[in-house]
Amino acid sequence: MEKNSQSNRKNSSAGKKVGITETALRDAHQSLIATRLRIEDMLPIVEKMDDVGYHSLEVWGGATFDSCMRFLDEDPWERLRVLRKSFRKSRLQMLLRGQNIVGYRHYADDTVREFVKRAIGNGLDIIRIFDALNDLRNMEVAAEQVKKEGAHLQLSISYTLSPVHTLEKYAELAVSMRQMGADSICIKDMAGLLSPVMSKQLVKRIKENTGLPVQLHSHYTSGMASMAYLAGIEAGADVVDCAISPLSMRTSQPATEAMVAGLSGGPYDTGIDLESLVPIARHFKQEGKKYNDWLVDLPGIDINVLIYQVPGGMYSNLAGQLKEQNSLDKLPAVLEELPRVREEMGYPPLVTPTSQIVGTQATLNVLTGQRWKVIPNEVRKYFLGYYGRPPADMDKEIRKKAIGNEEPIECRPGEMISPEMEKAEKEIADWVLQPEDILSYILFPAVAKDFLVNKYARTVKRDVGFQEFVEEAAYPV
Repeated sequence: MEKNSQSNRKNSSAGKKVGITETALRDAHQSLIATRLRIEDMLPIVEKMDDVGYHSLEVWGGATFDSCMRFLDEDPWERLRVLRKSFRKSRLQMLLRGQNIVGYRHYADDTVREFVKRAIGNGLDIIRIFDALNDLRNMEVAAEQVKKEGAHLQLSISYTLSPVHTLEKYAELAVSMRQMGADSICIKDMAGLLSPVMSKQLVKRIKENTGLPVQLHSHYTSGMASMAYLAGIEAGADVVDCAISPLSMRTSQPATEAMVAGLSGGPYDTGIDLESLVPIARHFKQEGKKYNDWLVDLPGIDINVLIYQVPGGMYSNLAGQLKEQNSLDKLPAVLEELPRVREEMGYPPLVTPTSQIVGTQATLNVLTGQRWKVIPNEVRKYFLGYYGRPPADMDKEIRKKAIGNEEPIECRPGEMISPEMEKAEKEIADWVLQPEDILSYILFPAVAKDFLVNKYARTVKRDVGFQEFVEEAAYPV
């Protein structure tokens, strides 16, 4: 994407007192309907969304990349290009998991750099980067590449509650982020734990210490998100993440319409016309009926999140996984086990991938009936330091169970991973259609193989029977 085009889009939303980032096309449906929203249900309303005057639209990243290939038979890169072509006025952004990119493990530095380059080249204006452990070492490479590509670098604080997560620590983290080149800072409250009191204090401290724009991202699970937004706005927050009403609240974000109406006419007016949101809400209300089977079963708020600290996407996925195993009745026990496991693992914030790591261990502890009897490899790697430095010391006895006498690594985890791009390119050379396919394959090898081989068969080998093509490619279906 040409830099002057990015600049034009940046200027197009200037002048608003408080910006709104619309999450309907990414986090909202990830939180409420397990990331199942299809591109065909987005495109009919894109033109009207483009006219609203949002600060930005979150359209990519998080779990959408995986879900596109795994469940929807869509190319995530093509989705991004189609959305970029359709949104002519608005800035588009994504959520990037630092060295995890959009996957569930750390990837090599060459993969991280190439992914950032391709993501921005395919149309993204803002890259929001976070690390599940708030280990800035895991954000360095991606952040540096975003700056090289000329996009807006937003570094995120993964907000959580624990004895070691204090106002002072968060403020220090924000200063370090500014030193890394952040253009703005996001307070990423993935579980809805941010109270209005803490929101006001934290925004104020970050603004004073860094002078950077601050964006608030929260989930409505505990019922505090709108209050936290208003308190943060009054303390100087520049942008808040919201979702159009049919995809809002519960484990998603506060409703866009409510935030626009609530701030209208005052010193924090968003500049958005409430009437412009009506057809968008109507569209997603109608299209949402297709996804009722995936809708998270949480009719109101769940104050227990303040105890369990389960983020929106984690809650829906955890419930879904237990349901598939005919063990949904074990959900309360798993939720009670989560805080214990989290403390033993050094109080990691619960966000991808640590939410999956801690959640899996808690589930195994409950289903097996014996704590820490079964320890998955990813949990072992966590204890060995391959995901980064935990916020607090881990339980020594549990760590001993997990890794025995092995010594944890002390360096930046990405340094332990050999370059991946060249090897992957050779492995899929026979059925790659675009450079981005190599990245898809590295991120999700098994899922991408199935998806890319079928895509190749449809687009290149239309004149050859599919089975004949499969045999020719020596790829077993």
